[in-house]
Amino acid sequence: MSNSVKQPDLENHTPMMRQYLSIKAEHPDILLFYRMGDFYELFFDDAKKAAELLDISLTARGKSGGNAIPMAGVPYHAVENYLARLVKMGQSVAIVEQVGDPATSKGPVERQVQRIVTPGTVTDEALLEDKQDNLLAAVFVHKEVFGFATIDITSGRFSVVELSSEESLLAELQRCNPAELLYPEGFTHLHLIDARAGLRRRPVWEFDFETACTQLNKQFGTKELNGFGIQDAKVAICAAGCIVQYVKDTQRSALPHIRKIQLQNQNETVLMDAATRRNLELTFNLSGGVDHTLASILDHTVTPMGSRLLKRWIQTPIRDVDVISVRQDRIKALLENDYQDLRDWLKSVGDMERCLARLALRSARPRDFARLSNAFEILPDIQSRLSNLGNIFATLSEDINNFPEFSDLLSRAIIANPPVLIRDGGVIAPGYNAELDELRNLAKGATDYLEQLELREKQRTGISSLKVNYNKVHGYYIEISRSFADQVPADYVRRQTLKNNERYIIPELKEHEDKVLTSQGRALALEKQLYDQLFDLLLPQLNELMISAMGLAELDVICNLAQRAESLDLHCPQMSQETGLFYEQGRHPVVENVMKSPFIANPLAMTPSRRMLIITGPNMGGKSTYMRQTALIVLMAYMGSFVPAQHAVIGPIDRIFTRIGASDDLASGRSTFMVEMTETANILNNATANSLVLMDEIGRGTSTYDGLSLAWACAEFLACKINAYTLFATHYFELTQLANELESLANVHLDAVEHNDEIRFMHAVQEGPANRSYGLQVAQLAGVPRSVIHSAKQKLAILEKQPKIDKEELTVSTHSQQMDLLDSVDELRIKLKQIEPDELTPKEALALLYSLKEIS
Repeated sequence: MSNSVKQPDLENHTPMMRQYLSIKAEHPDILLFYRMGDFYELFFDDAKKAAELLDISLTARGKSGGNAIPMAGVPYHAVENYLARLVKMGQSVAIVEQVGDPATSKGPVERQVQRIVTPGTVTDEALLEDKQDNLLAAVFVHKEVFGFATIDITSGRFSVVELSSEESLLAELQRCNPAELLYPEGFTHLHLIDARAGLRRRPVWEFDFETACTQLNKQFGTKELNGFGIQDAKVAICAAGCIVQYVKDTQRSALPHIRKIQLQNQNETVLMDAATRRNLELTFNLSGGVDHTLASILDHTVTPMGSRLLKRWIQTPIRDVDVISVRQDRIKALLENDYQDLRDWLKSVGDMERCLARLALRSARPRDFARLSNAFEILPDIQSRLSNLGNIFATLSEDINNFPEFSDLLSRAIIANPPVLIRDGGVIAPGYNAELDELRNLAKGATDYLEQLELREKQRTGISSLKVNYNKVHGYYIEISRSFADQVPADYVRRQTLKNNERYIIPELKEHEDKVLTSQGRALALEKQLYDQLFDLLLPQLNELMISAMGLAELDVICNLAQRAESLDLHCPQMSQETGLFYEQGRHPVVENVMKSPFIANPLAMTPSRRMLIITGPNMGGKSTYMRQTALIVLMAYMGSFVPAQHAVIGPIDRIFTRIGASDDLASGRSTFMVEMTETANILNNATANSLVLMDEIGRGTSTYDGLSLAWACAEFLACKINAYTLFATHYFELTQLANELESLANVHLDAVEHNDEIRFMHAVQEGPANRSYGLQVAQLAGVPRSVIHSAKQKLAILEKQPKIDKEELTVSTHSQQMDLLDSVDELRIKLKQIEPDELTPKEALALLYSLKEIS
């Protein structure tokens, strides 16, 4: 945000406020946390915004232009909690700390911005979701080509992709779900991103191609970008350059863990558009939560970095059958052996990936080093175990590596359970540094000396209640009750007076205080120096350490998929180069685990001569579940997982499309039907013969005749022009006639049984079309009043008795009258105006006459 309050000249403010305003001028668009004593304070519009977002008190301090200056603040010791809340809201914060010495400063103590916390660049453990990637993204557009770049500061992953359509960009945004998105001034596609949190507008020069190349080469230590294979992705390079500039501005430190950039090749993955990802509820459900998603069922990983990797596998299934085969073989090897020890060891590894990222940024805390120490101790056991599982784990074992020198270093340097911060000391282990031990012993020896001094002074003064104590404010002192004031020796110098006690100092105690405090200060300074040296010792092998962390994360995912295969009765699919999709006893992995009753498994058979299934049956009969389970089985197969089917053969799939459910986009002025048609258009324009297409109830958002015509035409186009694998669910029974005209199309249905006005859904897929829709029965189950159901049954009985026009020579593709003209009274009146009497056969004319007579 910008400061909308007009600021007077700096000379009209106090020196402290002038300092604040000069710093704020450098960061006009983000909140400024300005350290003042035990609080971080905010002023002007920042204060108003923070008070509203954080629900804290809005006060005032001084005046500006005759008006009180708004002020709000948070305690310094609780700042991380407030920062976490702001980051989740998409806000950025500049942290201003005192850097000058109050004792030598004339006027306000010098302050500087020490760090900038933004949603996409946070690395602090308290501010991150441990099981979610935290991505910073940038988008740039040139000649209708979108350049899109993402970086994960907490892992060093940096990638770019070029996209040719708005739909592709929306799909990437849905897949990555960046915490923060950078875009240039004058961006002409704001409608694609304006609903996102964490938007940051950046100056156009940060997206300049030459500037971007310079930034990237400087970051990677290269002369050109050809070695990364991104040299031709110029629009994406512009986006990547902006990211590097932004990260350097916010982190204010070197980024040694970001050593490469990867160009995403969309031909290497099974693509899914935004609607498909949303409809399949991969990592987030339709309400935005994480319950009842594919990830929630599959994710039983034991490390946060494994959980994040699993979600990336779910969101980006790969088409490389060789890589899939390796994953499958590793799962098989684990299932044939006891792998619980691997999972137990991995629990102790923890989030090595993010610990190393903080190490790279020199912001690692003592407990990060303790976790790394635990991980290094476990690596030999993991490698030994993998060697017993065969060659299939050889490359993974090599990546995980072994670091005995680092294990020895950290086990000697860091105590087992260190404090959170280094600032108070007590982190470096005894025995690691002789000088530090000597200084600590000197300070520790003070306790023995004080006990001896207290005993001696009690004997000298005869005051039995005399005590020698210490606090950080007043140092060492002798405390005596006022009732013994007449017995205080003449050499006692009063230091502090309390209600019931007096505190004194003597020259000997003062001399000891100076000596101890000096040794404590020297010990703390030396400890911080030794702590900083640990960064220097570990950073030269940072790349190998990051590779090890990635290998451990992959091992966690593989162990997790083996465990899920056992627990969920999953089976290894056969990946085939032959066209077709086949499975037996297939199940929906999420619905099956949510249901209390047994799940009805169903088969699927799609071959070159059977590429489209028209699915009919009642609402709630299971059509959508059957379609979604097919997509999830295919997706799980392409991520290398076992699948919820007894036997599955999966042919080549390049994309998965879904058009399921009804929703509108009121913010963009799009109706439910418009959204439906937009998603349908995307499928018809981009699907190929190797795409899996799920179409549910196309055409239901408009009139009966328009809807049927559209559904018929879409089905014909998918079957004849595209020839995609298609599951086409519909309530238009007329579409089942297509099976008589197209060899590649077949009818299947999910049936139901009715008895005494009650309906029971069978949920079993059977060959052939359904014979009715059971709409009134479902309405009754939903709680529609009985009087309405009764009236509907009467109307249905009348309509079913009406003669039907012979449609033998009329088809939907050429005549809108292909539907029953007498479906309803209102529709009949409309259709009368459209009938050409000269074209009616005598039989049709007679039927029409009887219909008109019945209406009257």
